[in-house]
Amino acid sequence: MDKKLTNIQERKLREAQARREHIIDVVKDLIKKGGARAVSIRKVAEAAGFSTTVVYALFRDKATLIAQAMDKDLLELVRAMRTACASSDDPWQRIALVGRAYIEYGFQHPDEYSLIFMELRPHAEIDAVEVEHGNIEQDPYAYALHLFTELAQAGQVRQDEPALHTMTQVFWQSLHGLVSLRIVMDAGDPWTPHPEMNAHIDDLLAVVTAGIRLRFAPAS
Repeated sequence: MDKKLTNIQERKLREAQARREHIIDVVKDLIKKGGARAVSIRKVAEAAGFSTTVVYALFRDKATLIAQAMDKDLLELVRAMRTACASSDDPWQRIALVGRAYIEYGFQHPDEYSLIFMELRPHAEIDAVEVEHGNIEQDPYAYALHLFTELAQAGQVRQDEPALHTMTQVFWQSLHGLVSLRIVMDAGDPWTPHPEMNAHIDDLLAVVTAGIRLRFAPAS
């Protein structure tokens, strides 16, 4: 009897997970067609073929729906960043390797990148998503902050927390600027010339890291 109940419970869990994945696919499709504003519990339920009750049973609100649609892509981004810098122990080179991996991820996955970083949306509670806030193995910002903390520990930059966050955000913002502009103003745009990509990435990373090194040098 207990075994039968266990089997039933396992089947229900599999069915719930399949519904969750289907709903997330629907959310992504709606966002691609009309942005986050096109997403509502009612529209998602209709497109997925479920009642709103089913959707609410799996996701607490619209913000959670959209946030969980980004979970897998965020984890993939962190995986790419971590893999890229695993080959080096030099803290500055690790920063550059991670920066290039971030940019390449954006170019290789423009739809996913746009959903995560270029779509105005409601913000879900931290505990509503799979990605663990502050976990360097899951949270892209936390991982980048970790790398700048390594620089501070090596005596290369200031160690105070506000400076570390500023360095992380300046670095991230520079990467995002290149990726987002290239996505929106692609090679077919006649208004903006496109430098050769590898050289462009190298120049951006060199300028940004040199600027950070100078601006946030530790006190002598």
